[in-house]
Amino acid sequence: MEEPSQVKRAIIDSSAGAISGGISRTVTSPLDVIKIRFQVQLEPTSSWALLRKDLVLTAPSKYTGMLQASKDILREEGFKGFWRGNVPALLMVMPYTAIQFTVLHKLKTLASGSSKTENHTNLSPYLSYVSGALAGCAATVGSYPFDLLRTILASQGEPKVYPNMRSAFMDIIQTRGFQGMYAGLSPTLVEIVPYAGLQFGTYDTFKRWTSVKFQPFYLISNFY
Repeated sequence: MEEPSQVKRAIIDSSAGAISGGISRTVTSPLDVIKIRFQVQLEPTSSWALLRKDLVLTAPSKYTGMLQASKDILREEGFKGFWRGNVPALLMVMPYTAIQFTVLHKLKTLASGSSKTENHTNLSPYLSYVSGALAGCAATVGSYPFDLLRTILASQGEPKVYPNMRSAFMDIIQTRGFQGMYAGLSPTLVEIVPYAGLQFGTYDTFKRWTSVKFQPFYLISNFY
C-alpha cells in the first residue's frame, strides 16, 4: 500500500487529531470544570482545613469535594455549567492536536528521511523524545490563547464576570494587549517539553519493543 502524499498525509493527521481531540475534550469537560473550580478557590477544602489546625478560615469553602461541587454546579448553573468554557476549549484542543500530530509526523519524516510511518518506529528514543517535545511546543503556542480563555470562562461561577468568550477576549486585549493572550506561556512550555517528549518517546519505544518481541507471532498470523 502506497504512503499518502505529504499534503494528503498532513490533512489526515490534522483531521484525525482535531476530531479525536474534540470528542475527548467534550466528554471530559465536566471533570475539567470541577478541577479548575478547585484550583482557583482560595479557601481550602474541609479535609485540608482539618489537617491545618493553625489555619483560621475567614469564609467557608464553596467546594469541599467532587460530589459536593458537582451538586452545587448542577443546582446553580444547570447541566450547561459543566460545559462552561467548552467552546474555547474545543478551539484550543482541536488545533492543538492537529498541529501536534502534523508537526510530529513532519519532524519524524525529516529525522528518518522517509515519510513512511513504519520507518518512524526505528528512530532512536532521543529523536522520538525531541520530536514529541517540539511538536508539543508548536501545538501549545498555536492554541494557547484559547486555553487561556477556556480557563477564565471555566473558573467563573455565578455571577459571571464574562458572559461569553468574546467579552473575555476583548477585555484582555484592552487591558493587557495582545501579549495578555499568552500570559503564563513560559511555565506552560516548561511543562509541555518533558510531558510531550516522554509521551511520544515512551510510545515509540514500547511500539518498537513490542514489534520486535512479538514479530514471530505476527509472521505466523500473516502466514495463515
